[in-house]
Amino acid sequence: METEDADEEQILKDHRSMFALPVDADQKATELRLFSIAPPHMLAFHLAWLSLFSNFFSTFSIPPLLAVIRDDLNLTDTDTGHAGTAAFLGSIFSRIAMGPICDLLGPRIAIATLSLLTAPVILSTSLVSSPNSFIAIRFIAGFSLANFVANQFWMSCMFSGCVVGLANGFSAGWANMGSGVTQLVMPLIYSLIMSFNVPSFAAWRLAFIVPAVFQVVTAILVLTFGQDLPSGSYKRSQKVNNKSTESLLSVISNGVKNYRAWILALTYAFSFGVELTTDNIIAQYFYDRFNVNLEVAGIIAASFGMANFFSRPSGGLVSDKLAQRFGIRGRLWGLWVAQTVAGLLCLLLGRVNSLWGSILVMCAFSIFVQAAAGLTFGVVPFVSKRSLGVVSGITGGGGTMGAVVTQLLLFSGTEFSKQTSISLMGVMMIVCTLPVSLIYFPQWGGMFCGPSYSYGDHLSGPETETNHYHLIE
Repeated sequence: METEDADEEQILKDHRSMFALPVDADQKATELRLFSIAPPHMLAFHLAWLSLFSNFFSTFSIPPLLAVIRDDLNLTDTDTGHAGTAAFLGSIFSRIAMGPICDLLGPRIAIATLSLLTAPVILSTSLVSSPNSFIAIRFIAGFSLANFVANQFWMSCMFSGCVVGLANGFSAGWANMGSGVTQLVMPLIYSLIMSFNVPSFAAWRLAFIVPAVFQVVTAILVLTFGQDLPSGSYKRSQKVNNKSTESLLSVISNGVKNYRAWILALTYAFSFGVELTTDNIIAQYFYDRFNVNLEVAGIIAASFGMANFFSRPSGGLVSDKLAQRFGIRGRLWGLWVAQTVAGLLCLLLGRVNSLWGSILVMCAFSIFVQAAAGLTFGVVPFVSKRSLGVVSGITGGGGTMGAVVTQLLLFSGTEFSKQTSISLMGVMMIVCTLPVSLIYFPQWGGMFCGPSYSYGDHLSGPETETNHYHLIE
């Protein structure tokens, strides 16, 4: 027994000497050093968030120019609502599919391929001439948001359980800033092109060259410098370890049958899904309701998305800290509290009638709703190791499904005013966060119940799906 322990310690020392960051027995980093680009862990981190940032920047490059595009293409409110829904609808299926693809091929190939396939679609925005073609472009462009699943999968492959919530939070949070930065940058690009005496109908079309090129560049960087796992590429690692690859159906079935994945998908539908819907409508909301100009509306909307710089990472950090003290119960309670508060603030946002009051409530709302998204993916890596990609895909797909539901029910017609729709969205958030209380892990417990057996029994028990992961004490 002592010999085995000594061998394990020696293996761990050998692993640590190979990398710039301290690692665990699986070669996953146990620290997150944001200002380092040391390969493979931190280089993968920066490539992951930057590539997904370009996807968010591209997908949401249309809403900040919608006031101009709407007039040029004679779009109705119904057309713009359907276009917003289409962007999210495309993302649902691609996110669900991205999970198994990551499980089989690894995150690097998945991210780069999808970015390269959707970049020409972003460029094609400059060619639209009718409401139907506009809706079709938004539908296909939304596919690129599936890279979120690969992003979170990549972080879970590179970082240990003690920091995976933080790594997921920063990687997704910084990437989500793309939806805020584009609200600020695209009107400036449009104005810059206009300053060269280019007519408006041509200026907004030329502006879409920037997000398309940006997306291609980041995809090439991921292919050139990225690494799937600390030990190398996904396929090479499987060959070196002589591990038989499970069938695709087995991996999918294992993830789909895990009820925790579906509860997290519902929860994520009304955190990240609501965030996506807000990204889609907030600039137009301030433009129409408070009569601010296009640039000011863009700045206000940008502040919502750019809060991801710290708010979503804060959710991941809180999740990890709560887990260190309370285990999985802390992660679940943190998620419920943050998302419920976000729902209350969303309800309030629709009831505030002043410009500055709305801006303040919107900023507070952005912090809590984005933190809730980070807290959700603080739980996801512990649901299933074998089908991590599938669980991530189901949860991520739930996020965009929530955006589709809220966009269709609340923002695709004239039945409700936008302020009423925003308040109703807050109510939906509060109600749909309640099922978090039903999540239970036999070895760790849930929000209201302790584990059904001791940690020692867990270690000596049979190798089942529930004990693939253990919390780092």
